[in-house]
Amino acid sequence: MTDTTDVIDVIVAGGGPTGMMLAAELRLQGVRVLVLEKDTEPNRVVRGLGLHARSVEVLDQRGLLERFLPLGKQYPLHGSFAGISKPAPDGLDTAHPYVLGIPQTVTERLLTEHAVEVGIELRRGCELVGLSQDDQGVTAELADGARLRSRYLVGCDGGRSTVRKLLGVGFPGEPASTEWLLGEVEVGVPAETVAAVSAEVRATQRGFGAGPVGDGVYRVVVPADGVAEDRTVPPTLEELKQQLRVHGGTDFGAHSPRWLSRFGDATRLAEHYRTGRVLLAGDAAHVHPPLGGQGLNLGLQDAFNLGWKLAAEVNGWAPEGLLDSYHAERHPVAAGVLDFTRAQAELLSVAPGPRAVRRLVSELMDLEDVNRYLIEKVTAVGIRYDLSERSGERSGERSGEGHELLGRRLRDVGLRQGRLYQRMHGGRGMLLDRTGRLSVDGWADRIEHVVDVGDELDVPAVLLRPDGHVAWVGEDQADLLVEVPRWFGTAVGPATTPVSGERKHNG
Repeated sequence: MTDTTDVIDVIVAGGGPTGMMLAAELRLQGVRVLVLEKDTEPNRVVRGLGLHARSVEVLDQRGLLERFLPLGKQYPLHGSFAGISKPAPDGLDTAHPYVLGIPQTVTERLLTEHAVEVGIELRRGCELVGLSQDDQGVTAELADGARLRSRYLVGCDGGRSTVRKLLGVGFPGEPASTEWLLGEVEVGVPAETVAAVSAEVRATQRGFGAGPVGDGVYRVVVPADGVAEDRTVPPTLEELKQQLRVHGGTDFGAHSPRWLSRFGDATRLAEHYRTGRVLLAGDAAHVHPPLGGQGLNLGLQDAFNLGWKLAAEVNGWAPEGLLDSYHAERHPVAAGVLDFTRAQAELLSVAPGPRAVRRLVSELMDLEDVNRYLIEKVTAVGIRYDLSERSGERSGERSGEGHELLGRRLRDVGLRQGRLYQRMHGGRGMLLDRTGRLSVDGWADRIEHVVDVGDELDVPAVLLRPDGHVAWVGEDQADLLVEVPRWFGTAVGPATTPVSGERKHNG
């Protein structure tokens, strides 16, 4: 039976970090959101252990970072690729040059609390088993036979995504060839023994490790004996202990597991992120080995890119093609991350060829430009979206064509009053205007105009999207009025050109 009493704006299938980040972003724009999560309780499995610089920036842009910092540990950034460690270069383009060590379970809890606070509806124990769509919306079928109607639906339901399968979206790539067992257990040997064995084994097997997580509990990872036919079935304690003995010569006296899981090295990317009114985000769109710790971060950044665009569509002001730019921007980013992890996996081989290449890469990382490039890749602060199709760069329409800031996110620059990211908590776009001569009056509901910018911005003016990426650089009002509608739709009322020296807003 279909619940036709009310049509929901957006159904998000999956209540993990990606789903909750997306739900909160949509709700920030006034969109009614329902999150369906098939599990009755939050996931206890700790797959992700940290947030990279760009994800930390995302939290800061929405006023959430202060919730996370007290519950995590800041590890200074350093060059790291396939386990090759180098000192970080000076002057990285971020106000957050660290990895925030924080368990994925805590990240999920904090994002869920925030999403509920801003008004999303969360239904646990609700599994989506079917969907259909038409020109007006999507019908979601639940396992209990209920049917729900929404204008859009987003699958954030993990690597085995039901939504992706129901859509029939291709998921090409490589299946898992190797599997690891992962868990948190107590041990019956001294900490020194665990550390010594782990260090010795990891000299030749990077996929082995055991480290303390507090209260006498250790996080253990060890290669499995082949790839399980059904990877949804968690390993047993005896299976974990057996593999510890095989690879480490001891099972550490492991006992009293908090949880046990398995993961593999499958590497796959959805062929497209949008099918009509249904979209994919997070692991539903891409899976890869955890080398570099980018999986959780990639999903959060998917949500941050998609949220304001989907909200604009729901709220009726999205310009043509804005929602499709989600795939155009995020699909190449995921493809790059998959290649990044493939390359690292090759260098972790103990075969002579990969070991030789590893030595060469280590030497290259001593070059500052190489080291910086790799750090910017793994932290995602180096992402530059190709805005050419939406910005008119190919036709040479803009004075800011080809500017190095275009498509990049702007770091948290200081303003005369406060910081940039403090001004972005509301999720609107922003015009940072040092000239005082520009205007976005027709879009005041979507763009904040800040004139008292300060000295850290070294260009006349920039137009920022709600996700902080630069959509325009320049100082010409006519040029600005060409660009703004491409990202923020039709003006409400006339878009005016101010007289010289007019100051509309100040910071």
